[in-house]
Amino acid sequence: MTPVTSSSGATLAAEVSASLRSVIHGKPEAVDVVTIGLLAEGSILIDDIPGVGKTTLAKALARSIDARFGRIQFTPDLLPAEVLGSSVYNPVTGAFDFRKGPIFCNILLADEINRASPRTQSALLEAMNERQATVEGTRFALPRPFMVLATQNPIEFLGTYPLPEAQLDRFMIALTMGYPEPDVETEIVASRVRRDPLDALRPVVTAEQVTSMQKEVTMIHAERAIWRYVVDIARATREDPRIQLPVSPRGCIMLARAAQAAAFAAGRDYCLPDDVQRMAAYVLSHRIVLAPKSRYEGTGGRQVIADILGRVSVPT
Repeated sequence: MTPVTSSSGATLAAEVSASLRSVIHGKPEAVDVVTIGLLAEGSILIDDIPGVGKTTLAKALARSIDARFGRIQFTPDLLPAEVLGSSVYNPVTGAFDFRKGPIFCNILLADEINRASPRTQSALLEAMNERQATVEGTRFALPRPFMVLATQNPIEFLGTYPLPEAQLDRFMIALTMGYPEPDVETEIVASRVRRDPLDALRPVVTAEQVTSMQKEVTMIHAERAIWRYVVDIARATREDPRIQLPVSPRGCIMLARAAQAAAFAAGRDYCLPDDVQRMAAYVLSHRIVLAPKSRYEGTGGRQVIADILGRVSVPT
């Protein structure tokens, strides 16, 4: 496999983003953040209303990188075995054969993840954190690359189970897409009535190239002051009275990896404070739990993270 450098990797990453933009119109920042999440080997939670392109985005990503796509429609009666797989008796051999579940893919869409019970939701924890699945005491490695794109509806509460903090902490990035601008939405309607743009989408990189880029991302250099900047941001969340549950060390690691991926996508082999600042809201806002008073006042996690970034000293 030919090594991918930061300059050539930036070109490939740009091609992935361009491929996604050909399907997802008017959301360039969301597309770029998803590409960065892929480079950083992180899973992504999209918390948004139905019909804004969440499923289309996941399918487009899988097609753009020539990867195997899997989808699980989470429902209250979904069982962990329907996610991971189970052993099935083979009458010919007289033995039990393991039948892999939909989690054994490259890009997994966990649709409406908050509709499943906590027991089923937790079936994804090991896969998201360790890239493996344990079924009946046997560990199975997941394909590489592996990424979970999970969706949930922020305004529907009946029949849903809010994700526990332990699972939210496994998602590297959380984002929303929102409604497109009127002109963009007009273009979407005009194009979709004729054909599905996914039909014309072709791979721009291979899964092997993505894996190579992910390895190169881990080699992106950063001065120790950059990592201390990440820690200082996390420590500020632990001292903010508006926050009940602050950022954990895992959150620091996730932000550091996302910053490396952002630098790689920009064609650099080193991190800047700008990379940390760009990714901070996406990586940290869903990890903090606001104090009841802050929630009642309508304060949002992104607002709190933005305030913290404004007062934490930036390394020079």
